[in-house]
Amino acid sequence: MTRTDYIENLTYDEIQVGDSATLTRTLKPEDIQLFAVMSGDVNPAHVDPEYAKSSMFHEVIAHGMWGGALISTVLGTQFPGPGTIYVDQTLHFSRPVGVGDTITVTLTAKRKFDHNRHIVFDCSCTNQDGQKVIRGTAEVLAPTEKIKRTRIELPGVTLFDRAARYQSLLARAKGMESIPMAVVHPCDAESLGGAMTALKADLIVPILVGPAARIRAVADEQGYDLGGIEIVDAPHSHAAAARAVALVRAGRAEGLMKGSLHTDELMGEVVAAGSGLRTERRISHVFLADVQTYPRPLLITDAAINIDPTLTEKVDIVQNAIDLAQVLGIAEPKVAILAAVEVVNPAMRATTDAAALCKMADRRQITGGVLDGPLAFDNAVSLVAAKTKGILSAVAGRADILVVPDLESGNMLAKQLEYLAGALLAGLVAGASVPIVLTSRADSVESRAASCAIAVLTAHAKRKRAA
Repeated sequence: MTRTDYIENLTYDEIQVGDSATLTRTLKPEDIQLFAVMSGDVNPAHVDPEYAKSSMFHEVIAHGMWGGALISTVLGTQFPGPGTIYVDQTLHFSRPVGVGDTITVTLTAKRKFDHNRHIVFDCSCTNQDGQKVIRGTAEVLAPTEKIKRTRIELPGVTLFDRAARYQSLLARAKGMESIPMAVVHPCDAESLGGAMTALKADLIVPILVGPAARIRAVADEQGYDLGGIEIVDAPHSHAAAARAVALVRAGRAEGLMKGSLHTDELMGEVVAAGSGLRTERRISHVFLADVQTYPRPLLITDAAINIDPTLTEKVDIVQNAIDLAQVLGIAEPKVAILAAVEVVNPAMRATTDAAALCKMADRRQITGGVLDGPLAFDNAVSLVAAKTKGILSAVAGRADILVVPDLESGNMLAKQLEYLAGALLAGLVAGASVPIVLTSRADSVESRAASCAIAVLTAHAKRKRAA
């Protein structure tokens, strides 16, 4: 075994006064988060960047005992190592440790006590500039028997920081002018809360469309101030959908947001001949999934509107998703056409549709993206899986967009990512004359606001094209 394969101690008799050991670590943001989670210490100096900017150090700093824990690490794993019993510790903190600082811990044997096998160590922690950040002493009961054990491999740790990912989504629209958005029938806490959160984030100027008395009652119950917010009274959800669409057609709103009404009620008005918001494109839905374990945002389509789309309808579904990906800053999105297998099987329509869509992209009937399919899900998102199956593709393992065979498979995929993989989902209806935030009744306020951020990006892209 190599030195890194095992952990071995030094006994009391093997250690001489003046002997020393060192350990070097660089502080990463996740170290601070993990220490806060483990200890429960959520002092804003450590976990709140905005607060930290106004503190005496002007930046987030490590918990003091993060450095103290490094001293414990040396004592317990290296010097003396396994079998060591902590007796006493004194520490003096000279200066803060910030993200990116590299700390070298040095422990030096200072005194030995033969009568009880105690050793006192000088402890010193210095940063990359040689400045002391922690100093002190530690007293331990040293081991008398030699111990050598295989080093235990620690499990990987993934931080599911939904708050940070939510802020990252909102930041995409930072600095853009708020857009007027008709919020349809916001008659429960979640739908009205989503609109108010998006207002607070300077994403939208909401126009609340629905029964005015019910809307005000929800606002009073939740403590929302509706001062200065326009309310368009409508007796019920059907009327609210019709009036919201009319506001868009009149140029008073640049987007729609679904409230506490059924999707069919809203979309019925959106697709109504002569009075709706249809374009030459088939309307489709796109989920944006921020999955902690995937290195890039994933767009999933269509999981909400088209139940069993035909090949012709899938052309528009793919093009809508490509256009939205480009709005989000993905210049040439990689599009994986999903099926259960990665070979064309005439008995499986998903595979023949996938092959046809790829050829249509070759013939410029679909533009702006790189398509490949059929691809099974694992091949679409995992380079390892794709290589194992011998798939040579610019898309496999790197997909930006997942095009599902039908609504059922797409809805299950999106919800599995949300509830089992901790994904943050936002969603938008594309292909209409304005972006439509089509939320589920179970969606959180944060998810609704994040969807509004995507709507803002889409509306501004439309303004730019019209200019």
